[in-house]
Formats: sequence, C-alpha cells, structure tokens
Amino acid sequence: MLSITLDKEEAIVTLEPDGPLKEEDFETAVKVIDPFIAEHGKLSGLIIAAESFPGWDDFSALAEHLKFIKNHHKKVKKLAFVTDSPIGIFAEKIGSHFVAAEVKEFPYAQRKEAREWILTK
Repeated sequence: MLSITLDKEEAIVTLEPDGPLKEEDFETAVKVIDPFIAEHGKLSGLIIAAESFPGWDDFSALAEHLKFIKNHHKKVKKLAFVTDSPIGIFAEKIGSHFVAAEVKEFPYAQRKEAREWILTK
C-alpha cells in the first residue's frame, strides 16, 4: 500500500510505501495529484519517504511507476528521497539526469529537513 498525503497549502505530496508497490498505488496517486496540478499547475515538491526501498509487486507495478514518473516529472519542482536505503543516493546521483525536478536524498530521520529544503526558493 502507498500512503499519499497532499499538503494543499504548501503544494507538497508525501508518498510512503508500506510494502511492495502495486499498480493500483500509482493509479490512486494520480487521482490525488492530478486534480491539484490541473488547478495549480505544479507541485512545490514530492517527498518519497521509506526507511528501506520496498520494490515492486510485479512488472505491471514497475511499468505504472515509470509511466507515473514520465507524466509527472516536469510538474514537480523538487523531489526529496527520505530513506536509509542506498537507492536514495542512487536516485539523487542518477535521477537528476532523467527528471526535470531538483533531486536530493535525506536520511530517513530527516523528513523535516527534506520538507524545509522543498520550501526554500
């Protein structure tokens, strides 16, 4: 399951996976995020918070994840990976080559710092 929290005032979405990601998780995220983007044009930031990376339930979940990235990366100003997983460092180093958002990794205990980073101009 993927917990999705939209802070409308700050235009920040927090995604928190609890187990392997499923295709339906991204479909639900689209239903929450897209109406906000349609009304406001962009998100200030997206926080992906997971102590460790849970992986995907199956190939269709991975495909839906890639589709989600493709359709949303230009509509997010900053992307914060809040994790103790090595994938966070990988995402910061490699992700910036594939997404328009500014990408930064934070240790899992630094969610507040990630949010503050998103809110800086």
